Amino acid sequence: MLCYHSAPDRSFYSIAEVTRDPYPDPHDREEKNLVADLRAFEKLPRQVTLTELRANPALRKVKFLKNIRLIVSSITDVEYQEILRMAGIVPQPGIPLP
Repeated sequence: MLCYHSAPDRSFYSIAEVTRDPYPDPHDREEKNLVADLRAFEKLPRQVTLTELRANPALRKVKFLKNIRLIVSSITDVEYQEILRMAGIVPQPGIPLP
């Protein structure tokens, strides 16, 4: 999972994991939304900005780039690897990427 700063940077900055199953948002009076707890465990070598993501043709189908208000958005393995490459993480033979 990648973590994204929506303000002020508008960029991916870290790799994270979900540490707790989704549960009702305690701030949602209508009880329609869920939240999940995350733990960032690896800072990306460099942040990847929204502008860079939108300029990359390999990422043109990413739902998140069409609606940046999405809190959680799935991406393909190829898109994930491309974002990691943009951040400066290059795969090495025999070593799996995060």
